[in-house]
Amino acid sequence: MRIARDGTWFYQGTPIGRPALVKLFASILKKEGDKYFLVTPVEKVGITVDDAPFLAIDFEATGAGTDQILTFTTQVGDTAVASADLPIRVVRDADTGEPSPYVLIRTNLEALIDRKSFYRLVDLGAHHDDWFGLWSSGTFFPIIPSAELP
Repeated sequence: MRIARDGTWFYQGTPIGRPALVKLFASILKKEGDKYFLVTPVEKVGITVDDAPFLAIDFEATGAGTDQILTFTTQVGDTAVASADLPIRVVRDADTGEPSPYVLIRTNLEALIDRKSFYRLVDLGAHHDDWFGLWSSGTFFPIIPSAELP
């Protein structure tokens, strides 16, 4: 099995077309070290993950400034409120500078934040301690140094 960067789950090279089945598999997904597994009481099967196992396809923002709360929804229906326990992080490509934003959904399992949601998040961004980033649940999540912005 494999999970593509866009959140599509594959079995033997074919996309799994039943959302309920994908949701079931997602509920038993675990990460140990750098490896991913589907774990049941009787079996543990390795799974390939191209980037992150989930894709954050939307979010809701409530409040403003340091009181803002960002709640993300994944392609399998999981939700997570960004906080110190479920942080947002951004990795920038060393060659292109292109950002890849992630939010922790549950223990060791992240979601890549999709492009449309990331653009919306940037509209909510603020400057703090020489960084441009996002507030959620009283925690600031840096995206890019303020000095690197035009």
